[in-house]
Amino acid sequence: MKAAYLLGTRSLEIREVPQVPLECGEVRIRIEAALTCGTDLKVWRRGHHARMLTLPSRFGHELAGVIVETGPGIPDWRAGDRVVAANSAPCGRCRPCQRGQQQLCEDLLFLNGAYAESIVVPERIVQTNLHRISDGLDFHAAAMAEPLACVLLGVEELGVEPGDRILVLGSGPIGLLAAVVLRSLGACITVAGRGAHRLGVAQSLGVEEVIPVPVDGDLGGVVSHAKALGGFDAVFEAVGQPQAWEAAVQAVRPGGRVNWFGGCPSGTSVRLDTAWIHYGSLSLRASFHHTPEMFRRALGFLEAATVPVGSFITAEASLSELPRVFDELDRGGAPLKTLIRCGP
Repeated sequence: MKAAYLLGTRSLEIREVPQVPLECGEVRIRIEAALTCGTDLKVWRRGHHARMLTLPSRFGHELAGVIVETGPGIPDWRAGDRVVAANSAPCGRCRPCQRGQQQLCEDLLFLNGAYAESIVVPERIVQTNLHRISDGLDFHAAAMAEPLACVLLGVEELGVEPGDRILVLGSGPIGLLAAVVLRSLGACITVAGRGAHRLGVAQSLGVEEVIPVPVDGDLGGVVSHAKALGGFDAVFEAVGQPQAWEAAVQAVRPGGRVNWFGGCPSGTSVRLDTAWIHYGSLSLRASFHHTPEMFRRALGFLEAATVPVGSFITAEASLSELPRVFDELDRGGAPLKTLIRCGP
């Protein structure tokens, strides 16, 4: 079978690999849909991810498909089941898991290899984070459960009340997914980001306001706009750059909340006004990854068609075209998400 391997910085190769026999508790999924992701793009650019993979590595983590084989000890799953698999599973035993922070599990098991004709799902994920999908939910829609689950956790940790004015920094897939979720909770949303097309998508999603950000990423205009309004009740940062983290803090009102959702490059730092944070009584936090509960909620959102999937997935490519797709993503201006057709 064919599978994509990440070999190093900006180095991606489609290989012919043998299918390994299944062990106890495992299932094999024929991948019907895999989606490109901003995290995959960052990993491709940097050539590593300290927690998710070790090079050379199978690549990709947003997928849905059909079970084609089950290993020993699988009473609840059968060949032909339509499923979506999360890209991780917690151990359920460590201190973070016991206190309800499964995304911080000390032994979080990750799964990579969505860009392939098939994938073996390990026993722990089968037990914890493998889910059936209805016949009415398209595979490409189900594959969006992973990023949506991350967003749902971030929104929950931000704390949202109906009528809140919330600034979403970033007009990529995560920022726009956050806008959809926040609007469903009755918040009034402003999206600030680059790209006329992406801001147009934001407007089609019903946000109240969009703010164009210059190509150089200068957020001074966004901060000035926020201050003229008296500051936003909350900011959902979905850029993952130090200047965006700093701007998020400057854009909230006294007593406001910030979620630094976007992960910055390793080794970077930010400068913050301690007086403003202290006397403004700001609430600052960061969110990472997702939990099994959030993954289940994400599937509920998708089954209920709360997320307009067609606004996010606007291009298709074959598995053999994946290196070209990432080159285009690297240059910017590409579709929000590309559906990778992995079949022969």
